[in-house]
Amino acid sequence: MGKAAAPCSGSGGILSVLSAVPCLSCKLQPHKNRRMSDPLKSTVAALATAVPGYDTYKGWLFKWTNYLKGYQRRWFVLSNGLLSYYRTKAEMAHTCRGTINLATAHIDTEDSCNIVLTSGGRTYHLKASSEVERQRWVTGLELAKAKAIRMMHDQSDDSGDEDPSSQSDKTKLHSTLKILSSKLDDLNTCNDLISKHGAALQRSLSELENLRIPSESGEKIKAVNERATLFRITSNAMINACRDFLELAETTSRKWQRALQYEQEQRIRLEETIEQLAKQHNSLEQACREAPVLSSNLVTISTLAKGGVRPLKVETSDEDEETEYFDAMEDTPAFITVTRDHNPSRISEGNLNEAGRSCHIDWKLDAHVFDGTQAKENNTPGKEVMQKKKRRTRIPDKPNYSLNLWSIMKNCIGKELSKIPMPVNFNEPLSMLQRLTEDLEYHELLDKAAKCESSLEQICYIAAFSVSSYSTTVHRTAKPFNPLLGETYELDRFEEYGYRSLCEQVSHHPPAAAHHVYSRRGWTLWQEITIASKFRGKYLSIMPLGAIHLLFHSSGNHYVWRKVTSTVHNIIVGKLWIDQSGDIDLVNLKTKETCQLKFTPYSYFSRDIPRKVTGVVTDCDNKAQYILSGTWDEKMECAKIMQSSCGNSTSEGKQKTVYQTLPPKLLWKKYPLLENAENMYCFSELALTLNEFEEGVAPTDSRLRPDQRLMENGLWDEANVEKQRLEEKQRSVRRRREAESAEALNGGRVYENYQPLWFEKKVDSATGEMTYMYKGGYWEAKEKQDWKICPDIF
Repeated sequence: MGKAAAPCSGSGGILSVLSAVPCLSCKLQPHKNRRMSDPLKSTVAALATAVPGYDTYKGWLFKWTNYLKGYQRRWFVLSNGLLSYYRTKAEMAHTCRGTINLATAHIDTEDSCNIVLTSGGRTYHLKASSEVERQRWVTGLELAKAKAIRMMHDQSDDSGDEDPSSQSDKTKLHSTLKILSSKLDDLNTCNDLISKHGAALQRSLSELENLRIPSESGEKIKAVNERATLFRITSNAMINACRDFLELAETTSRKWQRALQYEQEQRIRLEETIEQLAKQHNSLEQACREAPVLSSNLVTISTLAKGGVRPLKVETSDEDEETEYFDAMEDTPAFITVTRDHNPSRISEGNLNEAGRSCHIDWKLDAHVFDGTQAKENNTPGKEVMQKKKRRTRIPDKPNYSLNLWSIMKNCIGKELSKIPMPVNFNEPLSMLQRLTEDLEYHELLDKAAKCESSLEQICYIAAFSVSSYSTTVHRTAKPFNPLLGETYELDRFEEYGYRSLCEQVSHHPPAAAHHVYSRRGWTLWQEITIASKFRGKYLSIMPLGAIHLLFHSSGNHYVWRKVTSTVHNIIVGKLWIDQSGDIDLVNLKTKETCQLKFTPYSYFSRDIPRKVTGVVTDCDNKAQYILSGTWDEKMECAKIMQSSCGNSTSEGKQKTVYQTLPPKLLWKKYPLLENAENMYCFSELALTLNEFEEGVAPTDSRLRPDQRLMENGLWDEANVEKQRLEEKQRSVRRRREAESAEALNGGRVYENYQPLWFEKKVDSATGEMTYMYKGGYWEAKEKQDWKICPDIF
């Protein structure tokens, strides 16, 4: 028996099972025909816990929504390192209200029931029903975070070079089945040997029984014979259990293979269809270039339309199916405005759009809070006559290069935009830091707000400023350059307009930029923005994460708001166009006054004007004071509410509110585009000057970035080569830091991670959030021209 068992010595698990025969015999003897279902079930259960899809945790939590509603009950789902939430369980099939990636999230507990999640400037305040429930969620979140971090570290930076996930899953599946089959062959071999030698043992014992020996020895031999029989039964049961396990695995694998094959066939069909559409699109473009007279007529018609009407042939967006939604104004009732004439007895009804198209009559009533501002504005020192620096008014025309878009984009579906290697053909010659600075184009709105004596009047101007930052995006469909880690951008308009702006790329994965603006006209603005973007095949969703802070020096009013989602449509076929959708909650942290703005998404079947924005300003008692209306690409107006009343109910059962207002007041109007703007990337007057070379800037300034400068000069091929060089240089620096970190860890030393030069991460005293804030020193270094601490990134 010793020699016969030698072939099985390589399977420690089998020998351990065989050694337990005396224990199993008592269980198997009363049920010799029973299969090993209990060990099979336990084995399958153990396998299930190891499969990633089984680590889902679901339940109800209370989520902080806003100052009006407080905590609201939401259904949360934790799966694959992502925490998503829905208003109800039924919404899981179609509408996700928000998702946070735990790989970059910070998990904190405030008290016995509260959980605080912070990631990329976004913070979720959650509350469990009990301390036990809170501990379950915290444990699940920590485990999911650790797993997500491991998965993120295993991924390559260049996701475009990764193998398709379907091929990887298929390889792992075949490898697992091969191992299982090998183990089963080993078990069959052992079973044959056990059967062979067991039968020989029984024959030998039978021969001994026939001999004339004492009855006592015969009883012992019978006991040995019974044990040998039980030994054979046990081994057979073990083989049956393993065979059942293998059959289960093979059945599941066949289902996976069929599903995988179906998805691959669907993808191939989709690629072929879109490739045909792309070819048709290229041929139409070629035909359009060959008909210059017709093209000029089309441009003239488009100019007369002023962008107010979209082409008739536009596919309906499925944005509602995949875009994230938030709770800011989800239950705000619809309202109607009624403009009141100076004669109180005369009231004309109209909806919000009609009020927006009313003539701009100056309010001259005693109750009009804007009169004082206008009087003060005429006497402000900011209006003094000064000699402004002459800046450029044009850049080289954009070259007309053709590009096979589909050959690049077909492998990018579902991936993070910041990880996709893109040629400069999709870019505009500005970096993301410069686009962030471009929000200051209508800085005079903040100058006016700083002079307001009423905080309600002030919040109207700030709301108009928040909307004005989207005005240039209606024509700007190109992608800005992704900043390198440590890249900076300054905009010094202190002598001309009284403000200085500084941006720095403070993180690379995830990409995050910090921005700080100081104005001697009474305000300071700062923000940390992380761009989350996903390519969905037909459209691109861009979700800015992070809060914008605005502080007025004299009054101490501190305002906070966040940006809405931008969507780029017709990525593959058709003319690109951008839409803004979502809600902005603008809050005065000092007075608790709020302004809720709603950006209505474009719909082909809607009767509203395109790019519509509406809003309501409420005081600390939650009483509406002003109505805001307009479009994010043209203008914003506000109207003072004199009286409100309840109107008729809508078809959805919601109550409408009717506001009687004074005639609307124009807050902001977009500057017209410059001549020949379509050949200069549709840049505004400020955007044309952002990349203008200036003396004395830091060596990390975006103006000095060579690939961006080459693109602006029309040398796109050279810019692509330079872009690849800069990206590879950044990767080598990252690999060097990782090696130094590993070396320090092995040596027991503390390795300091990358720290930004001009910003530091600290807790915001007003909101309690961790954010990057300006620590000073840049403008002093510029004055001394002392840039020795700046790294060589270009």
